[in-house]
Amino acid sequence: MKNVSTVFYASVIIIALLVLVGVIMPDVLESTTGSLQATITEVFGWYYLIVVTLFVGVCLYLLVSPAGRLKLGKQSEKPEFSRPTWLAMLFSAGVGIGLVFYGTAEPISHYAISSPTGETGTNQAMKEAMRFTFFHWGIHAWAIYGIVALCLAYFTFRKGELALISSTLKPILGRHATGVAGTVINIIAVIATVMGVATTLGFGAVQINGGLSYLFDMPSTLKSQFFIILAVTVLFMLSALTGLGKGIKILSNVNMLLAASLFLIMFLLGPTLFTLNLFTDTIGTYFQGLIKMSFRIAPLNEENRSWINGWTIFYWAWWIAWSPFVGIFIARVSKGRTIREFVAYVLLAPSLISFLWFSVFGGSAMLVEHKGIASISTLAIEESLFGVLANYPMSTAVSILAIVLIGTFFITSADSGTFVLGMMTTNGSQNPSNRVKITWGVLLSVIALVLLYSGGLQALQNTMIIAAFPFSVIMVFMSISLLKELNREAKELGTKAVRKQNRD
Repeated sequence: MKNVSTVFYASVIIIALLVLVGVIMPDVLESTTGSLQATITEVFGWYYLIVVTLFVGVCLYLLVSPAGRLKLGKQSEKPEFSRPTWLAMLFSAGVGIGLVFYGTAEPISHYAISSPTGETGTNQAMKEAMRFTFFHWGIHAWAIYGIVALCLAYFTFRKGELALISSTLKPILGRHATGVAGTVINIIAVIATVMGVATTLGFGAVQINGGLSYLFDMPSTLKSQFFIILAVTVLFMLSALTGLGKGIKILSNVNMLLAASLFLIMFLLGPTLFTLNLFTDTIGTYFQGLIKMSFRIAPLNEENRSWINGWTIFYWAWWIAWSPFVGIFIARVSKGRTIREFVAYVLLAPSLISFLWFSVFGGSAMLVEHKGIASISTLAIEESLFGVLANYPMSTAVSILAIVLIGTFFITSADSGTFVLGMMTTNGSQNPSNRVKITWGVLLSVIALVLLYSGGLQALQNTMIIAAFPFSVIMVFMSISLLKELNREAKELGTKAVRKQNRD
């Protein structure tokens, strides 16, 4: 295949071996990933909390730094996409299925099953549930994406480097960035991306199955999920073959339209005033407790530490595993924007949308349970959204809309994933070949099925946390590399300005 790099063949071999182990020895894969995941979260939980908070700090610094005036590209370049389309594309790629999957499931779990503070079923538990949900889906998550995307966009469009993770490390690694070290870094990024995207595809298949099971008694089995993934694979392949400017752009806008429709219907038919009050109150407690939550590790409370491992550390690993994919995709569609505009929109706009989403769906779920109308917490996690919708008007129609939305998010995530993996394994090509994209599309679907086969959602989560760990280290060096290069460019521009003044 033309322009295919060593990274492609090495990554495919590693992933193929993982698939083979998962098919032949599913129990071994499940137990091994479970053991590794437990070790990483227990030993390096403190590291995840500190490093992700540092990423937030870097983003906030760039937001107010003079470097924020620099463009991701030449200073005269204009953005390729309009701002609404740009936001739709980064939102669809960045949260997508996860937001629909956890929109009701996470708040209801924190409120009724396992509280971050140990108290369930009370008014205070409801407030704590929303505060920690905002924490998991807010600024920290988007800072992770923002760091990777900003590094890639800056080095690719402003410095003329290849759109590869290794290229962002040239100020630190020098010529080694294009040698063996660079190749290993790119392979790690590809593996993390595959695991992150495959995990999300697994979540999507399980939730579509859950919705069809809740509404139409479709069996919730691996066989059903196989046919769902097969159908969606065909659809996202067709979309991927049309390219970034057509398939992904159109699907991203459709996603936002469907998501906005589902949101407005639930907002208007659900407990509107309660939602607004809950949102307002939680925004205040979220920002008030942001620093405390950022470093909360509970060293003396085993129950709380277990909760942090299962939720906060899991989320930070999920975002990190997704960051090469989302970062490359956001970088690709952000050419021509200033660093300040980029950071402001990437950090704040999707966070605000997520907060509103959780207030509507999570708030409705908790209120239904709190009033004793229905027991949402006893439903399977993939059925909780549909259990909530069943308690409000037009439940069947709205549930079908939700399934369609999950499907379009599923397609967009896989579509974007194949595009990005194609870029990563063809030396940063801005338009990877269809053969490469098809290869990755098939592998993404197969790995999602194998992980479901070997241990369901838990195997998906374990594998993602493992894949994220080495890439988190790479992200630290990417941040240092970016700051180093921005500092050098700022000095260079300052020197030029002084010379110009002297000439004048």
